[in-house]
Amino acid sequence: MKRRTFLKQTAAAGALAGVGSFGLYSFSPEEKRKHITILHTNDVHSHIEPFEPTDAKFPNQGGVARRYTLINNIRKENPNTLLLDAGDIFQGTPYFNFYGGELEFKLMSKMGYDAATIGNHDFDNGIDGLYAQLPHAHFQFLSANYDFSNTVMDGQSKPYKVFTKDGIKIGVFGLGIELEGLVGKKLFKETQYLDPVEIATDTVRVLKEEENCHLVICLSHLGYHYRNEKISDLKLAGLTKDIDLIVGGHTHTFLDRPTVTKNSEGKNMLINQVGWAGLNLGRIDFYLDDSGKSSAEGTTILV
Repeated sequence: MKRRTFLKQTAAAGALAGVGSFGLYSFSPEEKRKHITILHTNDVHSHIEPFEPTDAKFPNQGGVARRYTLINNIRKENPNTLLLDAGDIFQGTPYFNFYGGELEFKLMSKMGYDAATIGNHDFDNGIDGLYAQLPHAHFQFLSANYDFSNTVMDGQSKPYKVFTKDGIKIGVFGLGIELEGLVGKKLFKETQYLDPVEIATDTVRVLKEEENCHLVICLSHLGYHYRNEKISDLKLAGLTKDIDLIVGGHTHTFLDRPTVTKNSEGKNMLINQVGWAGLNLGRIDFYLDDSGKSSAEGTTILV
């Protein structure tokens, strides 16, 4: 079988595997709905090539070229697609040691990422090293709870960005984990960590009330869940409202399908995370009617 044909067939099969409908709302069959697709990754950690066929855990899995094929096929299926990343783009293979993040950003730009948040390992070459690679990133970095005022990163990221697809306004904002204790002070310098729950609450209010967004997505590098009181995606979900989807990172959590959980008002919302190393591509499909009510389906696609 020709390689190109194989990749196309693999993409089609992957897109159908493990799809679950979450029924945030129900629709009658005759209703006309708008369809928005969210594709996402997290904690890719500089994994450019697939794992070796002899790898004990992930033989012949992953790789940027395969992910690119999947993404392009899904975009052909639905042009109203956003591609997002939840941080820790850097560190993990010799590609980062040699190129310092240049290759990762160039490849993400080639794949057409729309936005990414910043993970703790993205400071591994220092905040100056992160800043130096920004010209290669043709996508928006989003970070609402890192205050970069007294650093070279001041003005280089935004708290949120609003995307419009088929008339649907999608507000995306970013949250990062506390760097103290994870990253050396000399690496993140004067970066200030702000309370993620307070920042999320304020940012979502702006997105809903001032920007009039139909969907709100949080790119989070807080981590999926902890046994202690540390703020995680699950805790954030329960303490906030009006977030439709949290795309998570940091804990390398493999979810077969998004978690359906309750927000502070008892309404359903979604959390998803797809492991690490680019092994999986997350996909969430939102369907919205004229009144703004939404339904969702989600899957994890093996790369």
